[in-house]
Amino acid sequence: MSISRKVKEIAPSLTLEITAKAKKMKADGISVIGFGAGEPDFNTPEYIIDSAKKALDIGFTKYTPAAGMLELKKAVCDKFLKDNNLVYDSAQIVISSGAKSSLYHAICAIVDEGDEVVLPSPFWLTYPELIKLAGGKCVYVQTKKENGYKMTAEQFAEIITDKTKCLILNTPNNPTGAIYSEEEIKAIAKVAEEKGIYVISDEIYEKLVYEGEKHYSIAQYSEKMKDLTIIINGMSKTYAMTGWRIGYLAAPLSIAKAISSMQSHTTSNACSISQYASVTALTAPEGEQFIAKMQKVFDERRKLMIEMLQDVDGIECVQPKGAFYVFVNVSKLYGKKYDGVEINGSLTFADCALKQGIALIPGIAFGNDECIRLSYAISIEDIKEGLTRLISFINLLK
Repeated sequence: MSISRKVKEIAPSLTLEITAKAKKMKADGISVIGFGAGEPDFNTPEYIIDSAKKALDIGFTKYTPAAGMLELKKAVCDKFLKDNNLVYDSAQIVISSGAKSSLYHAICAIVDEGDEVVLPSPFWLTYPELIKLAGGKCVYVQTKKENGYKMTAEQFAEIITDKTKCLILNTPNNPTGAIYSEEEIKAIAKVAEEKGIYVISDEIYEKLVYEGEKHYSIAQYSEKMKDLTIIINGMSKTYAMTGWRIGYLAAPLSIAKAISSMQSHTTSNACSISQYASVTALTAPEGEQFIAKMQKVFDERRKLMIEMLQDVDGIECVQPKGAFYVFVNVSKLYGKKYDGVEINGSLTFADCALKQGIALIPGIAFGNDECIRLSYAISIEDIKEGLTRLISFINLLK
């Protein structure tokens, strides 16, 4: 049996691999604190669940248009106007089976074989794999800790060639928690606009910002930039609806139509029941209350994690201001040993930490082998216990 070259080149998810190891340890009766969570630990709000029940009761269980039900597309348009001051027509919105699906279809719609896609590093681990599947070439921009792991406009300009097709910009960022300021985004937008480079703007963590930070979408820069931008977003992080699998994108009309056509042959419409409930999620007044509550809880956990980590010898972390991750530089510990095993990178660090009952994600999965990613989408009690174990583990290294 022969596997296609494109699929052969796809790397398995380290996040899922480590999560699977931790689950097996727990099943074997071993205590493990997992810092790998990529989803809110809140349950979906009752008002959304009740809406899904209503959808079932009224028989809303059939196909919808491939690009999504009109009521949801209109609700998404209203969201963009209210939150981002962006005007879109419903024909420019495509609803999908999760933001990952939106992202893949967006890349496929604009990237031809051999086109270069600029990717600031660290990056969400799925980006390179989707780019490769679409036939594109990843061009990495190494960001610096001193700049909060954010790409500068100068770095962007320097890496552009005649093969550059688009930039993938993720703010708030996974894995670093970094937020690009309005001024930083405007500087990047100026370069993209001048060179005619598309931007796929992943804004899935838009509502999870702290310390008075404000999310600014690159599409807000100008009408020309808006015509070069595909915004990716979804219901998963904002409304704790990860399992419902509803993502959406906003794009120039020609691109939205192309994606809609493609989606009609790949995934077809997203789940009708989830779409129905998503209309309620976006339009009901309870939504803002839920988001505010969740944001407050995440902020408390974020502060606790930073407080516990900031004075630990041998590690450094840039204070995150968005999402629910802390990206910790542990490279000063490389060369030390744990139980006879030399720590020579983030992967061996994570493997050894797991033996101490701490599941974390190695930074190599995100393009930075000096760091590890810790999620605070877990309880305060687990954060305290997990970080206590992590600090003890670090103290064991000789």
